[in-house]
Amino acid sequence: MDLQYFGGNCVVVAGKGIRVVVDDTLAELGLKSVAKQGDILLYTGRHKAPVVQPRLAVDGPGEYEVSGVSVLGIAARGHMDEPGTHDATVYRVIAEDATYLFVGHIYPELNDEQLEAIGMVDVMFVPVGGNGYTLDATGALQLIKAIEPKLVIPTHYADSSLHYPVEQQPLEQVLKNLAMEPTETISKLRFKPIEQSATTQLVILTRN
Repeated sequence: MDLQYFGGNCVVVAGKGIRVVVDDTLAELGLKSVAKQGDILLYTGRHKAPVVQPRLAVDGPGEYEVSGVSVLGIAARGHMDEPGTHDATVYRVIAEDATYLFVGHIYPELNDEQLEAIGMVDVMFVPVGGNGYTLDATGALQLIKAIEPKLVIPTHYADSSLHYPVEQQPLEQVLKNLAMEPTETISKLRFKPIEQSATTQLVILTRN
């Protein structure tokens, strides 16, 4: 699968006849939407209606299967929500023998039931911009330790081309606080589970 980052929390995971687009709210941040006709669209939080006709659009908990892609939406507490509320959705996506996790803007404490539903993860996409709007390095690291993915890709950090509702921390500062050295900085990653290390690695996907 080819992995690309488009800014904010927007990530595209694409393979043979498959294109999964997560959190394409780019138009709200000052960029153009990347969604295409026939995509699988996933939203971890509030969003506007897509401008294309998707193969599947999901914005809440549930189990879905389409074109060989398995999607599990897990209810979670939003980052700014009160305890006991579950207005955000974490997605576990299985495609071409790999498991991807998209956490979105959640509170960095998952219970045993949520962690069991997530299971083993190959690639975890996690926002890191902080400043009260989303996870910061501390919250991201808490989730990384709880989930233990093979690969971590940070999202939603400072970018002069994006108009975030709240200023986000620069990636350089986040990396210092994460205390994790990136193994690679690349614009597109072709992920193959069999090539991964036994320990969690950090990869930076530059914005396309």
